[in-house]
Amino acid sequence: MTTQPSPMAAAHVPGGGAASGRNAAAELTVWRTMLRAQARISRRLQSGLLAEHDLALGSYDVLMHLGEAPGGRLRMNDLADRVLLSRSGLTRLVDRLQREGLVVRQSCTSDARGLYAVLTPAGRDRLAEATPTYRQGVRDYVLSRLDEEDLHTFGHILGKLADEPETFAAHAAG
Repeated sequence: MTTQPSPMAAAHVPGGGAASGRNAAAELTVWRTMLRAQARISRRLQSGLLAEHDLALGSYDVLMHLGEAPGGRLRMNDLADRVLLSRSGLTRLVDRLQREGLVVRQSCTSDARGLYAVLTPAGRDRLAEATPTYRQGVRDYVLSRLDEEDLHTFGHILGKLADEPETFAAHAAG
């Protein structure tokens, strides 16, 4: 007896495979493998950051984006667009980071409703302490497993998926 893929399985993959001439089961396998890899890598990064710095991956991500921003500050809406959190999730996380003294909120002078999240000196120090752990995790769990050709291909694929096809090429050339 042969098993037919469920209609839901095909619905998760754009086009379901039939119209594109691709194997829908293979497409779904690639999709699920990507999700598992992302989850596994994130869990490992989180584990290292928590163990060595008592800092969750989401908190590190917020501190990193603020640290890269001019003046260490971003509007809350812009920060929410950069991190993988809902606006309400970001608000709760910034509340927690503010209680820890790592960020402060500042009003926007040009828009009374707008708020900035601003990295404090303590937040900058915590980010500097945690960054080597984060980078080592990225090397251990991702980059060390890719040769130069893999890295280029992976960067190109991710750029396409993120609608930023030129991003990797610009970094590779520079």
